[in-house]
Amino acid sequence: MERIEKYIDELMEKSTPDRPIWNIEKIMQGVKSKWNYIDGCMIKAILEMYAITKDEKYFQFADAFIDCKVAEDGSIDGYDVNELNIDNINAGKTLFELYDLTGKEKYRKAIDLIYSQIEQMPRTKEGNFWHKNIYPNQVWLDGLYMCQPFYMEYETRFNDRKNYTDIFNQFEQVQVNMRDKETGLYYHAYDSSREMFWCDKVTGLSQNFWLRALGWYAMALLDTLDKADASYGAPYENMKKVFIDLMDAMLRYQDESGMWYQVVNVGGMDRNYLETSGSAIMAYALLKGTRLGFLPERYRKHGEKAFHGICDTYLTTDEEGNLHLGGICLVAGLGGAQKRSGTYDYYMSEPVVNDDAKGVGPFLLAYTEMLRLQK
Repeated sequence: MERIEKYIDELMEKSTPDRPIWNIEKIMQGVKSKWNYIDGCMIKAILEMYAITKDEKYFQFADAFIDCKVAEDGSIDGYDVNELNIDNINAGKTLFELYDLTGKEKYRKAIDLIYSQIEQMPRTKEGNFWHKNIYPNQVWLDGLYMCQPFYMEYETRFNDRKNYTDIFNQFEQVQVNMRDKETGLYYHAYDSSREMFWCDKVTGLSQNFWLRALGWYAMALLDTLDKADASYGAPYENMKKVFIDLMDAMLRYQDESGMWYQVVNVGGMDRNYLETSGSAIMAYALLKGTRLGFLPERYRKHGEKAFHGICDTYLTTDEEGNLHLGGICLVAGLGGAQKRSGTYDYYMSEPVVNDDAKGVGPFLLAYTEMLRLQK
């Protein structure tokens, strides 16, 4: 466990808000890191480290990182509401916690600014937010994690639960339209208009079960439930059941290593590999889901097995003695300028990297759940 905290320290020491060492995409592009979901994942995990350890270095790092991106009037460097990109909401989750810890009014203003994007998001005919303005009528599993826990926390804390129905309905539509009845898994994306080249013209669905998308969705269910008022009744209980059913479906595909494969349901296929980010998210979901009482106690061992499996498989030390977390799929999506097709070959073609926050952030979240077990 000490190795992992040393690893986090190394990442923080090598990072500045403009150039966080964990944002491999921005480093590869050679551009300054502005407001983005990747840094949001990492800072959220660092704040969880603070919550469990009470070590000031985590709080100070997270506050300094977000503080320099948020101006006194609540405007955010590199964030434009009118882009209507659901990914950009994710980092907003850190603002609730930092507002509580610091009392800085600018964080409260920034929360309202991000909420104003939610009020303007275009929707599919079923009522789901589009993934991005540039991806019309499309719902991606990733987007539920990027937006819904923030949306739920805002409604619970600041808006008298006025839009609870909307949030629960968006999850329900995903369950109705994107779940495969045979496996219990969910397809990566859905095109409500049936127009995109990557979708099935009858169902609107993409072709495969991508691990990290399923992970984001599992975390979306869990973290949204965690921010909801549990006394809300049937919609809350239904969503809890959806979460449990998803965990059961995923456990059928857990490898003996404890991890899961990049394309979940075809573990033995050529070039398919055990992938870190999605496996770490599943470890977190199983451990936290058990801790919150959504899952029976017997699920905990599967979460622990996943966490240890990642450590055994991909946490390595280089010649200088520095730790690295490998096996992280850098990115995967559908359509766009790259004409991403969502085929099996496509998911195998994306780069696999070390130390990217899309893997490190969830790994740290799972680690905080392991720490809670020790306590």
